Amino acid sequence: MIDRLARLADRRARRVLILAGIFFVIAGALGAGVADRLAPYGANDPDTESVKADDLLKDAGYRPTGIVVLVRGVDRAGPVAGKLRASPDVAAVADYRSTHSRDFISKDGRFTYVAASLKETDDIALGDAADRIVDELDGMPGVTVGGPDVAFREVNKQVESDLRTAEMFAFPLLFLLSLLFFRSLVAAMLPLLIGGLAIVSTFLMLRLVSELTSVSIFALNLVTGLGLGLAIDYSLFIVSRYREEIARTGPGAEAMRRTLQTAGRTVLFSSLTVAGAIASLIVFPQRFLYSMGIGGFCVALIAAAIALIVLPAVLTLLGPRVNSLTPAFLARRAERDARPAHEGFWYRLSQLVMRQPGRIAIATAALLIALGLPFLGIRFTSVDAQVLPESASARQVDDVLRSDFPPYRDSPVTLAVRGGRAAAERVAIEAAHVPGAAAVRPPRELRGGAYAIDVISPAPPLDDRSQDLVRDLRALRHDSLVTGSSAHWVDLQRSLVDHLPLVVAIVVAVTLAVLFVMTGSLILPIKQVLMNALALSAVFGALVLIFQDGRFEGPLAYTSQGGLESTMPVLLFGALFGLSTDYGVFLLARIKEAHDGGLPNSDAVALGLERTGRIVTAAALLFSIAVGAFVTSKIIFIKEFGFGTAFAVLLDATVIRALLVPSLMQLLGEWNWWAPRPLARLHARIGVREA
Repeated sequence: MIDRLARLADRRARRVLILAGIFFVIAGALGAGVADRLAPYGANDPDTESVKADDLLKDAGYRPTGIVVLVRGVDRAGPVAGKLRASPDVAAVADYRSTHSRDFISKDGRFTYVAASLKETDDIALGDAADRIVDELDGMPGVTVGGPDVAFREVNKQVESDLRTAEMFAFPLLFLLSLLFFRSLVAAMLPLLIGGLAIVSTFLMLRLVSELTSVSIFALNLVTGLGLGLAIDYSLFIVSRYREEIARTGPGAEAMRRTLQTAGRTVLFSSLTVAGAIASLIVFPQRFLYSMGIGGFCVALIAAAIALIVLPAVLTLLGPRVNSLTPAFLARRAERDARPAHEGFWYRLSQLVMRQPGRIAIATAALLIALGLPFLGIRFTSVDAQVLPESASARQVDDVLRSDFPPYRDSPVTLAVRGGRAAAERVAIEAAHVPGAAAVRPPRELRGGAYAIDVISPAPPLDDRSQDLVRDLRALRHDSLVTGSSAHWVDLQRSLVDHLPLVVAIVVAVTLAVLFVMTGSLILPIKQVLMNALALSAVFGALVLIFQDGRFEGPLAYTSQGGLESTMPVLLFGALFGLSTDYGVFLLARIKEAHDGGLPNSDAVALGLERTGRIVTAAALLFSIAVGAFVTSKIIFIKEFGFGTAFAVLLDATVIRALLVPSLMQLLGEWNWWAPRPLARLHARIGVREA
């Protein structure tokens, strides 16, 4: 396949670029509006009791409160309630006048609120209806609109805004650093070109997938950051190798063939590890996670396809002009980079490391373990209005409800009861005797003999006491199902725990299989898995120290929620396991090439590190900027993702690749390349060699 790609680039370069240009214009036109077709966050598992209860209540005509309008002054609530009742989007309205409940009056009597349920049930339609309600109430004095439906809509809009901010921050910096690392203006344009094409193409794929299933808008963040980062990695490795080959043989078919047989094959293996690891998230039934799996899988393979098909065609047409528009000082560096040498900083560093491999391996592993220790105290939180910036109306309403009103009346545990009024009244009496219940509202009659009963917890929805209340209510022997934000939280945690072992097994299996096919070794893949685990623990520990414990709140512009968003460790596990293996593939491929060429293990490691050290470090820095730009997001768990990914990539490309990998490979010696005889014969038949 690699040889066919080289011949395609050599013989059909112009045709490839023309067809690619037509495709990307179409992809841009069709994928441009993808954000409007994507759904909110989504953390529900359809097989859990809380979702089944929601479905039962929905079929019976129950609509949960989606709009909460905070009103300064009780006398102003009447016109607001009237407007809401007149709206075709509203199913029901509740306020102090209709219920005479003191729950609708703030403790100091200054505020009241009006609660409304929307008729729509589809997530996207709910968001559109919430927008219309906000527009209808806009401009009314003393009125602030919030509630779950408004919060999720504001989160969607904030994500779109944050994407534009991240791009404005990242692109100029990426271009300047690309000029430094790629050594020429022409070459520096290539990763941004490849990244842009990969992102546009993946947006089209998400548009198509959204026709088949519900996709979370947060997939756009992953696609943008990962698309840019992988495009930079793949472009840097292919362009750097192409320069080596044209310095050796001159531009032409042979240079491209050698480039794709080496760097191109590495890119292929890298994309398979990244795509396989992130695709494991599709196992989860939560929309947020499986959407990330779909987006990451698509963008990894698309970025690799463009790097292996379109980029070679561009390089073939450019030939030596890939070095054009190069400042003099960069030209000298580019010429030196293109000449293989048994010297240089990275070569000397590897020799230093391999003189004391045991001490360095122990010290490096100890550092990673120490960084990971805070992970043992991790706590989790969920997505609600509190993830929004303080300027968002839904966040303002939520803050006032938490501080000035009787607590937690807007987040009850709801029982869905079948069997008629007698059954509902019996359930309400039993629920009132549960120790953790602060109050029980009378049963509300719905269609088909179903009833809804709200049980008020004395604690926040995610508190252990609220979770215990959910479990106690479920332990009652009656024909009811339990839902509400606390019940969804309990079910989310259980669902994540139930599905995680399969995800871990898939990620580890993909990593072991791809690295074995590439290296022919059983030891190197196992070592890679262990190093990835150390790196991940260090990243999780850093996230706990910063975002959970509330450090650097000022510089990072966030307010700690006292825990990490519950799906974030799972997302980072899939993404970072693939990305860590990504850099391992780049280094191991060059080491294997030298070893297959006849060099002993120590020399092969030193030469491999010298030939990839600068490139991997440059790629990691550029990648960390592309993804780390999401630290500018105003959504806290997007900050967590941006920081965690950037930190992991930099840690992997420096501490692990520069210190831990060469020290362990020196300690293992020729055992690095060992595999049992049956596996060795299998690899011999596969025939993957770098030399």
